[in-house]
Amino acid sequence: MVNHGRHVFDAIGMTRVIIENGEVVYVGESELEYCPLFKKFRGMENITPEMVRENIEFRIRDFGFCTENRVVRADDYITFGVSEILSTALENGRIDAAVIAADGCGTAVITDPHILQGLCGRISGLVETSPLQVVLNAVGRDNVVDPETVPVNMVMGANLADSKGYQRFSVTVCKPEDAKAIRERYGDRAIIVGVHTSHINRCGVGTMFDCCDFITACGSRWTREIAHERNALVAGNKVEIFGITDVGKQMVLEKLRSIGKEPYNGEELDEPRPLIEYQCD
Repeated sequence: MVNHGRHVFDAIGMTRVIIENGEVVYVGESELEYCPLFKKFRGMENITPEMVRENIEFRIRDFGFCTENRVVRADDYITFGVSEILSTALENGRIDAAVIAADGCGTAVITDPHILQGLCGRISGLVETSPLQVVLNAVGRDNVVDPETVPVNMVMGANLADSKGYQRFSVTVCKPEDAKAIRERYGDRAIIVGVHTSHINRCGVGTMFDCCDFITACGSRWTREIAHERNALVAGNKVEIFGITDVGKQMVLEKLRSIGKEPYNGEELDEPRPLIEYQCD
């Protein structure tokens, strides 16, 4: 019998989900009542544990999420998001590799934009995962931080990209201390992307804006406030992406223009609610 392992996510609306051997065994309570992306793509007016379970079970059936049936290659899913921006950057040679975290491989260094999109386009908030041979075979075990334990460790991922000789690579981070450590070590060789920011307090979000090239708003009030304070480039009116540095702004703009879009220009916002406000210690 195939063992599909254990996988833990903070999924739709910051809902903790645990999948064991291809079955959803735990669904917590959502911290958000409403997410505009899931309203747009899945018709969810309100987020409930039952709807989250149904969506995760659909992903397991549809593309083998967290199982050995995992589909690992794909084109763009939502036309504009972090994985779409990074896939475009790989295609146009702006970066040589992308350090990502995904089910089945933990932290990996990816050079194929279709594998990056396949692994990251329909997941978020990875907390813990187990090895999936189908993913490791596609990615290559030597491109994974540790194919036996598949940890989520983005600093180690950046070190792996460097050791493999990539001169310009992106790294997705959800911890301010990781963003700071990678920037200090690799300077502007690293394109640092802030993701899964809902649980970062205001002080941490400030550090993320100091160190990241672009960042996704997620369900955080602080990302939106600090983006306004720092005059960041804003893309989207739902779960915004903020361009911070010159190169970050260029990457966001390149992807927008490739799909015939322009930066946010004051249209009505449709944001998650309630926005999360973690306080500084």
